[in-house]
Amino acid sequence: MAILAVVTPIAALSYPIAIVLPKSDQDAVGIAKLSAFLSFTMAVLLTVILLLFRHTISDLLNLKDIAHFLLLIPAAMLFSAFYQILQQWLIRKKQFKVTAKAAIIQSISLNIAKVGIGCFHPVALVLIVLATVANLLHAFLLWLGIRKQPNSLPSKTYKEKSSHIKGIALKYQDFPLFRAPQVAINALSQSLPVLMLASFFGPASAGFYTLGKTVMGIPTTLIGKSVGDVFYPRLTEASHNQESLFRLILKATLALAAVGFFPYAAVVAFGPWLFSFIFGPEWVIAGEYARWMAVWLYFGFLNRPSVAAIATLSMQDAFLVYEIISILLRCAALYTGFVLFSDEVLAVLLFSSVGVVLNFSLVLYTLIKSRKINFE
Repeated sequence: MAILAVVTPIAALSYPIAIVLPKSDQDAVGIAKLSAFLSFTMAVLLTVILLLFRHTISDLLNLKDIAHFLLLIPAAMLFSAFYQILQQWLIRKKQFKVTAKAAIIQSISLNIAKVGIGCFHPVALVLIVLATVANLLHAFLLWLGIRKQPNSLPSKTYKEKSSHIKGIALKYQDFPLFRAPQVAINALSQSLPVLMLASFFGPASAGFYTLGKTVMGIPTTLIGKSVGDVFYPRLTEASHNQESLFRLILKATLALAAVGFFPYAAVVAFGPWLFSFIFGPEWVIAGEYARWMAVWLYFGFLNRPSVAAIATLSMQDAFLVYEIISILLRCAALYTGFVLFSDEVLAVLLFSSVGVVLNFSLVLYTLIKSRKINFE
């Protein structure tokens, strides 16, 4: 899953994110076709590489136990790209009910399958295969939703008019040049604590961190992502209509700050007790991790409008620089906690502190950028 998270942005080179941006559906269809072609090409290329060098790669990365599962990565990457294309098209059409229903059905089906099959055949293969087909199921559900909504289907007249795909690729070249590497670097930086905790302190510490991160990430997943999906097309529309982007971003950020303050503050104040009460006394350390992660994830929660505004404000290059600085600072924080002080709680605290500074800086920079655009 960690490998998949890093390679997925390469599948369609982040072009699907641009589907929302064009004024005309003709250009959006062109981007969707380009994304599908790129994702298929990348999947074939990665399959060839893994067939030739799978064992070399597994030996180099110490992945011998899952070497024979690596061939599933191209398929999972392709399914993820198709899911992104369909999701962004529905966001463009503001069909949020369709995306919400698909997400709920996919989540319920996937978790029932995990528990049900796991009761009779509890092996890693079950989880790996289900993780591979998860995005395929999600993409299929989104496609069914599009078929049931006639106003969501692209016009058939676009089939002949979308031959200018090369021009579209050049017009939105900042996505493969800046956004794709940014997303990959971000995925890598998010995986660092788990990998380093497991390496320095064993799998138990990594498990405590993972539980804390999973629980604290629920508001971002349920509310923050939904706000971002709705806000992105609204911001694009406002840009086309020359409305004040600064006011939209500021209002959305302040609204999220108010909504998330008390839940996150409660975890900061009572994190260890809450985790011990809900999950059992053996998980109190996860609550200690969550206490410090709550501050970082709170700022990550309220920066969703800023992240959604990056493409509209043409900040792809700046966002890549931000991500490079981010991973360097996070590595330094983890190195200080793990290596210099041999203290996993301190490492999580420093990692979270860096996250607070980075997220606040991103929000501030986005607001300044949007204000300058409005003045211009």
